[in-house]
Amino acid sequence: MAKLEKVIDGDFDALLARIERGLLEGSVSAAPEDSSDFQEGGARCSVRVFERFSYTGANRLSMNLTLFQGGGPVHLSAVTAGGGHAPFVRTGAWGEEAFLDKLRKLL
Repeated sequence: MAKLEKVIDGDFDALLARIERGLLEGSVSAAPEDSSDFQEGGARCSVRVFERFSYTGANRLSMNLTLFQGGGPVHLSAVTAGGGHAPFVRTGAWGEEAFLDKLRKLL
């Protein structure tokens, strides 16, 4: 697994739209898997799950993206995970970091 966490000043909806568009347009094999949105009082939370094929690991990877805003800046957490073919060695780590690098460039 690889993880990225950031605190970002900006518009919640614009940031979410930029990330969704950028991840899907930035990879031929990227696809949205599911989403969930919550709002209560002044707090908002959006969860997105993306998946793509990793050529380096020859497997599929997922990214779970969470945006949270409770009246201040937007908090972002992204966690990637992927399978592999080797029983004792993680071969997906390179692809997981590459997936997060796409997000880093968008931010």
